Amino acid sequence: MVLERIERICAAGGDPTGLRVRLLDEIRRAMGFDAFAFVLTDPETSVGVAPLADVPHLPDLPRLIRLKYLTAVNRWTGLDGVGRLRDATGGDRQQSLVWRELLHSYGVGDVASAVFRDRYGCWGFLDLWRFGDAVEFIAAEQRLLAAITGPVTTALRRAQAGTFAGASTRTERAGPVVLLLDGELRVLGQTSPTKEYLRTLVPTAGEPVPAAAYNVAAQLLANEAGVDDNPPSARVHLADGRWLTLRAARIGSDVAMSIEDSSPAERLAVFARAYGLSERESDLLHHLAGGSDTREVAGRMHLSEHTVQDHLKSIFAKTSTRNRRTLLSRAIGR
Repeated sequence: MVLERIERICAAGGDPTGLRVRLLDEIRRAMGFDAFAFVLTDPETSVGVAPLADVPHLPDLPRLIRLKYLTAVNRWTGLDGVGRLRDATGGDRQQSLVWRELLHSYGVGDVASAVFRDRYGCWGFLDLWRFGDAVEFIAAEQRLLAAITGPVTTALRRAQAGTFAGASTRTERAGPVVLLLDGELRVLGQTSPTKEYLRTLVPTAGEPVPAAAYNVAAQLLANEAGVDDNPPSARVHLADGRWLTLRAARIGSDVAMSIEDSSPAERLAVFARAYGLSERESDLLHHLAGGSDTREVAGRMHLSEHTVQDHLKSIFAKTSTRNRRTLLSRAIGR
């Protein structure tokens, strides 16, 4: 049974990319599709950070991302589990900006969407495309997507937690790393150290622009259009326990993207969500990261030292760590 196989894949876990590839293979066997976008998101801002996609025309990717963020129909931030293009538009697909401006030119007939969200945040979303007016995602296929959202959400969250296990590294750079885009998300310019720095981060023969940069910039456009009010920022795992923070802001008519290593506080916030820490456990971890000892934490949190130790043992168990040094090294990257 496909649901049982997907549950086994989720239970086995793995890195975020490998996990998504295995899930897509299993979903494809159960309900065929012609193209897809399976995107990880920052759990707090819901902004895409690591897309895994198979789209008809790769050079259109920045345009596709921009239109996806500007489209309110079946937007992952507004979905309650799953959605379908034809249902969301009452059969009038022209109501969807991304379909009207781009997907129809590919021959996309229907889109099935799923969001992977739990009480700790939004961990990703999935769009499946089918080509041809005569094809659509039927009710049974939508029920399957709805049934797998729970285990897939948990698996994605745990996969993100696993990225903190590596030793954090940094790439030295001189000066600010800023990328300048226009309203169509085309690269206009960059500060002098940016290209070399991005080449180190994203080895490629073409322009070394992280896909997350397009997503964050598109979120700024969504803010301005009143489509979504989440901030235009995201934290993305690069490799070996290293996290970057991307932010977008307006400079005149252009979009400026800043890229820098995530601060300890920014890392810690994702760490706490990914490992499913309670609010009190998260507060305790913030105090420890600030250099407080058990006695100081107890005073600040109005708890007994014994209770603080109990909470700390719970954090150790959830994060598979055995001491404060390892815990903080993974959480804040030092």
